[in-house]
Amino acid sequence: MTATQPRTIRTGRLVRLREKTLDDAEHDYAWRTDQELAAYDAARPLTVRFKDFVASLAEELKYPTAHRRTFAIEDLESGKHIGNVMYYGYDASRREAEIGITIGDRDYWSRGFGVDVVQTILGHLFEEMRLRRVYLHTLTWNYRAQKSFERAGFKRIRQLSRGGYEFIYMEATPETLAASLLPSARKPDDESR
Repeated sequence: MTATQPRTIRTGRLVRLREKTLDDAEHDYAWRTDQELAAYDAARPLTVRFKDFVASLAEELKYPTAHRRTFAIEDLESGKHIGNVMYYGYDASRREAEIGITIGDRDYWSRGFGVDVVQTILGHLFEEMRLRRVYLHTLTWNYRAQKSFERAGFKRIRQLSRGGYEFIYMEATPETLAASLLPSARKPDDESR
């Protein structure tokens, strides 16, 4: 077990984003080797041995980079590790980065956690890191993710092909995040989240 509590990056309505620890390895490995979750990332399931995966995670934790960081997502109520969110491709001169999210625990799907995670990481990136633009790519058939990203403040920009997959390219700015946080921007069914 981790001797000290990992640093909290930011807290949302439903989630807490925190630094990763080696204690996350078991969940991370299970999610990265899951065929369905890999399909949502337009990737193949991980095939390395758990021991090698842990060594890779330990290296990443020991030598973090400014260009890419992964944070654990915890359910605020239970403290349970339910997924990960990351930024990568960070460009300090352009003040932009790409994000990716995995809610690995299926018990937390379609319950508003994705929207809260995205708004929480955007708050961190716009306020703490002073980014002007955050973007992402989501598969054209992943309608649930697209809806979640739009509710969190992303706007559809265009469809594109990459690596044999079709994606929707989306962007968020501090202004689109602020608009998504306004009560008037929420749809009536958002109240049940």
